[in-house]
Amino acid sequence: MDGLSVKIENVSDVKKKLFIEVEAAKVDAEIEKVYQKIGRTAKIKGFRPGKVPRSVLEKYYAPEMEQQVLNRLINDSYFKALIDNKIPAVSDPEITDNGTLEKGQPFSYQVQVEVKPEIEPKDYVGLELQKERFESDPQVVDNQLEEMRNGRAEMVVSERDEARAGDTVVIDFEGFVDGEAFQNGSAENYQLELGSGTFLPGFEEQLVGMKRGEEREVNVSFPESYGVENLSGKPALFKVSLKDIKEKKVPDLDDAFAKSFGVDTLEALRQRLLENYESREKQRIEAELRERLVNALLERNSFEVPAVMVADQCRQMFEDARRRLAAQGMSMEMLGMDEDRFAAQYREQAENQVKGSLILEAIGRQEQIKVDEAEIDARMQEISAMAGVPIEEVRKRFGNSEARPALVGRIIEDKVFDFLVDKASVSEVAAEELNPAEEAGQEA
Repeated sequence: MDGLSVKIENVSDVKKKLFIEVEAAKVDAEIEKVYQKIGRTAKIKGFRPGKVPRSVLEKYYAPEMEQQVLNRLINDSYFKALIDNKIPAVSDPEITDNGTLEKGQPFSYQVQVEVKPEIEPKDYVGLELQKERFESDPQVVDNQLEEMRNGRAEMVVSERDEARAGDTVVIDFEGFVDGEAFQNGSAENYQLELGSGTFLPGFEEQLVGMKRGEEREVNVSFPESYGVENLSGKPALFKVSLKDIKEKKVPDLDDAFAKSFGVDTLEALRQRLLENYESREKQRIEAELRERLVNALLERNSFEVPAVMVADQCRQMFEDARRRLAAQGMSMEMLGMDEDRFAAQYREQAENQVKGSLILEAIGRQEQIKVDEAEIDARMQEISAMAGVPIEEVRKRFGNSEARPALVGRIIEDKVFDFLVDKASVSEVAAEELNPAEEAGQEA
């Protein structure tokens, strides 16, 4: 836009105020365009559409004209000011002073915007870092196999006549307090896992050793904190009849069990679980090394970050957490968490993540680290393989102007991380030997 005057004031490292003035000729031209547009469709009694005199349009449509002209002038001039002055805005503009619109006069206004900080990174070569030494633990696979067996367990009627801890018993019971049956204190064919701790304290233990058909009196006490006032803290007697005993039957750990998970042999299943476990552990160790590296960089490079970027990161973290919980059949509401509470609790972590991305980006720029098309395509191939999505869909997704820069940014971050690790002094230590200060920094 010609005829544009822009003055810039640095409010802080992450805020700029722009004083923008649009020349009078441009203001008059926009007023004329809008009135012509309004005139084509204006409906005023006594005039045909398109034939309404300007003086009449100005009488009835001046407020509408003003709003349209202001929107067009501000939108056009603001974005041109950003481009011409290379201002890396990260927030929507906040108009702090909206001038008046008057024919034959320049239009001026003030706007404040948050920007990326200008970072000149220092002291990033030769960092001293600790990295956890990877040590495979086969017991993890054994434990996982047991969990998988228990997950396929079936509840069957036990061949034993005597109940023991871990069994599920089918009982009829009736409870009494002070010799009187109390409300909701009885049930028939009630299934109770002995040792689950779901009944009153001491109740389940007294059923261990009961036999089918046996009747027994069980003495317990209601907790002081029990929700029913006339029962809390009182002793109770339950008359219990044991009708059946059930137990979990877990499948044998053999090739047939392995086939139910899509592999031919138990050894192949073990190998797959081992590879997955080791891959996860190595990814965790690399992620923790990355956090230690970023923490070390931020100790040496202090800078402010825009509030809008921290808020955006909080929202992204909230959505990621919400999706993970949904995959487990849970929700944030179940945890008593909404977006505002989440942001309050994790704001510092979000701020550190934003700072980490910005410092890595600045180092990449300073070291002139670039990304070529082959690297972009290789990353898209990785995404395709991991997500099980055809490569054509991935290329289509990252072909648009919004998604592609984000992908390029992640690749550059990874390359900067590799560059810094290569230049650092990294010592591998056992998990228990990691520097506590570094671990604390990692949790922040």
